[in-house]
Amino acid sequence: MNTEFGQPDAEGAKASQRVQKEDPGFENDFSHEVIGAAVEVQRVLGTGLLESAYAAALAIELHERELGFEREAPIEAIYKGRPLGVAYRADFIVEGRVLLELKAMEAVSEQHRAQLLSLLRVSGLKLGLLINFHVFPVVKGIHRVVNKL
Repeated sequence: MNTEFGQPDAEGAKASQRVQKEDPGFENDFSHEVIGAAVEVQRVLGTGLLESAYAAALAIELHERELGFEREAPIEAIYKGRPLGVAYRADFIVEGRVLLELKAMEAVSEQHRAQLLSLLRVSGLKLGLLINFHVFPVVKGIHRVVNKL
C-alpha cells in the first residue's frame, strides 16, 4: 500500500483479486447483476446525459432485477470513537453490500477511486463500483474497488 496517500498499490490489487477468487461468498454475484443493469441503462439512454438521469434509470433497472438497494444512502463516520454524523451520501448501496458511485464525465481519476476506497472504509463495506456512464461501452468505465481483503 502506498502509505503516503493511503492508496492500494499493484501488489495489493493482485492480492485482492486472489482473495476474491478464493472466496466464493464474495459479492461478485451482486456486482455482475449491477453491471448488467448499467449496461442496459446505457443501451437504452446512450451517453451524454446528466448523472441524475442515469441514477434514476439505474434505480428502475435494479428494481426490475429484484435487487434491494438504497439510494442516496447516508454513510456515517466515526473519528477516534466519536460519531461525526453523515459524512457522505453514496449514490447506491445494493443488497447492503455493494457501494455504487456513479459518474457521467470524460474520465474518472485516481482521486475518484481513492474517495470510493475511503467510503468503503468508513462504511465497513468490502466492494465498491465506480461506474462512468460517459464511457462507451459502459463496462470499460467500471472500476472495482475492494476494501480489507
